[in-house]
Amino acid sequence: MSDFVQSLRLWFAPQRIRDEGETPDYRFSLANERTFLAWVRTALALVGGGFAVDQFLPDLRWGVRVGLALALLVAGVLCALRAVNHWVRCERAMRRGEDLPVSRFPAALSLSVAAVALTMVVLVVFGWAGR
Repeated sequence: MSDFVQSLRLWFAPQRIRDEGETPDYRFSLANERTFLAWVRTALALVGGGFAVDQFLPDLRWGVRVGLALALLVAGVLCALRAVNHWVRCERAMRRGEDLPVSRFPAALSLSVAAVALTMVVLVVFGWAGR
C-alpha cells in the first residue's frame, strides 16, 4: 500500500521522481509522455461517447441508454486515472532500471468497450428497445 500512496503523491509532484535512480534517455521519457497523452485522448473519446449515447439516442429505452452511457463514462474516468498512474509507474521504473510495469487494464478496457459496442450492434440490428 505504501508504494501506491507514494505513486499517488507523485501524480501531483512529478519533480520528485527525479530523486529516484538515474535519468533515463530522454527519448524514453518522451515516449512515456506520448503514451500518457494517447490514454488521455482515449479517455476523452470514451467520455464523449458516453455523452453522445445519452444525448443523441432519446428513443432508446431509458435504462439501456443510461446503462450504455454510464459504462462509457466510467471507462473514461478509469482510463484517465490509469493514464497518470501508468505514466508515474513507468517513469519510476525507467529511472530505477527496472522492467516496465504490466497491467490488466488494457484488456479490461477493451472488453468493456467491446461489450458496449456489441450491445449497440444488437440494438441497431434488432431495432431500438424504446420503440
